Amino acid sequence: MNTEQIAIDRLMFDADEVQSMLVSMSDAIRACHVTPDSLVIIGIQQKGVLVKDAMLRLLKQSWSSKDISTGELDIGMFRDDLGDNPVPHIQPTSIPDHLDDMDVILVDDVLQSGRTTRAALDALRDFGRPRSIQLAVLFDRGQRRLPIQPDYVGRKLDIEDDQLIVVKSLEEDGGLQVYLTLK
Repeated sequence: MNTEQIAIDRLMFDADEVQSMLVSMSDAIRACHVTPDSLVIIGIQQKGVLVKDAMLRLLKQSWSSKDISTGELDIGMFRDDLGDNPVPHIQPTSIPDHLDDMDVILVDDVLQSGRTTRAALDALRDFGRPRSIQLAVLFDRGQRRLPIQPDYVGRKLDIEDDQLIVVKSLEEDGGLQVYLTLK
């Protein structure tokens, strides 16, 4: 379902609240990774890239003298529901030359069933063998269908099954807002 065609019902978290979540997540990442030398931060297309970019701005403030490797990953062709849904619109994938022996942090906006993360793990196999893979999500809805848990979470939410979380970018300053809508 294309979230751009969904009527947005109400603002759930404004840019300041989302920024606070991102600061907490970035602080937790810095606590686990003293230096970004072996770190690659990869946003899952499409909304995970927005979250990755916002986190990256915060991480660069602390690691200003270091380059942080980043990437963007489209998982459309790795989904397990390709036969049930229309062919996905493929977004660009841009991954550093190799992931061998690197620590990868996958970033997405919402974790629910775990299927998107599983597809991302499958897709990453084509790019090497990371030393470790962690998961950072802005929102954890629970309702897992696969044994996948996030390492970094902005907020855990308990919302109805017929509700969607929509992350929107504020173009003027790169901030993010979050809306709640019905499917």
